[in-house]
Amino acid sequence: MDKELIINKKLNELSKSKFRSNFYLSKKMKEYVTDKGYKEISNHAYDFINKNIRPANPKNDGKQTPMKNHPVFIAQHATGCCCRSCLYKWHHIEKGVELTDNQVNYLVMLIMKWIDNEMREEK
Repeated sequence: MDKELIINKKLNELSKSKFRSNFYLSKKMKEYVTDKGYKEISNHAYDFINKNIRPANPKNDGKQTPMKNHPVFIAQHATGCCCRSCLYKWHHIEKGVELTDNQVNYLVMLIMKWIDNEMREEK
């Protein structure tokens, strides 16, 4: 199946969750994305995922992703990429096993697509 189709299907599924659908980028967050550019935001997403989600047993799992102060953090919560429990629930990625490069790439693609969708929204 096409990666973009998989990403769009997952975003549609997440949008039906009352909790996940309550996240959005504020005007300030959108300005931050515009100022930094997608490449740098993507680099931040890779950094946050690799440091806080990729390890088999992340430090402070379940509390490692703030709910404010960076567009990627907001996107991680909106896409169920914020902790290993959410990864298992939404993406069927097992706990206790380090994420593969392909899994990290998928999560960053999902995060960036959610951010891109938000940037196009008029709010």
